Amino acid sequence: MGYLGEMTHIIDREAVQRLLAEEEAQLVEVLPEREYAWAHLPGAHNVPLRLLDRAAATTLDPQRPVVVYCHDALCDLSPRAAHRLERLGFTHVHDYAQGKMDWLSADLPYEGHAALVSQRVRRDPVTATLDDPLGSLTERIVADPAGVAVVVDEDDVVQGVIGSRELKGADLDATAESAMREGATTVRPSEEIDALVQRMDRARVDHVVVTHQDGTLVGLFGLGDGRPPEND
Repeated sequence: MGYLGEMTHIIDREAVQRLLAEEEAQLVEVLPEREYAWAHLPGAHNVPLRLLDRAAATTLDPQRPVVVYCHDALCDLSPRAAHRLERLGFTHVHDYAQGKMDWLSADLPYEGHAALVSQRVRRDPVTATLDDPLGSLTERIVADPAGVAVVVDEDDVVQGVIGSRELKGADLDATAESAMREGATTVRPSEEIDALVQRMDRARVDHVVVTHQDGTLVGLFGLGDGRPPEND
């Protein structure tokens, strides 16, 4: 954990969750209202940086921890806001420096109108370990609507995929590792659905693997998954 100043802590996602659960921290997004409306952390206040002085005096409790954040690690609004809050007398100020894209990429809940892959990802795809026999995997792949198996290692990190192309002419006594296609394209849960569907259409790709930032599996997203359910 680093420091911005004498009292302002730079914190990660896990620390944000702890502060919310254990210390009733106040979440403050300091981006403009339009970006806040797109997606924000659950329960976060929207206080754009230019309005922070006035809002700090009327909406924030100086006795409770405050967590400020903006878009991502390249955005400097949250460190500027944290320093400003210090100047205004707040003594428990925390800067979630990675910002809301880190939160959204981790497949965590959010509020706002954004239509993200996390809302439509299929979380029960066919999976296989590296040592699984290809013969026993083939039947599950053929029976699954996606026709794809995601191969993961012992840490659930994605290593490759197996589809009809990989099964064609394959030795069924071989392992999933020997047959899989490595370097499969992956996306984060924070991807906007419409933009992803357009890219998939252009690339003529039916499915993409969805992973966390550490490469662990979230699920599978198919072109049909971009359509809202009929009862939406």
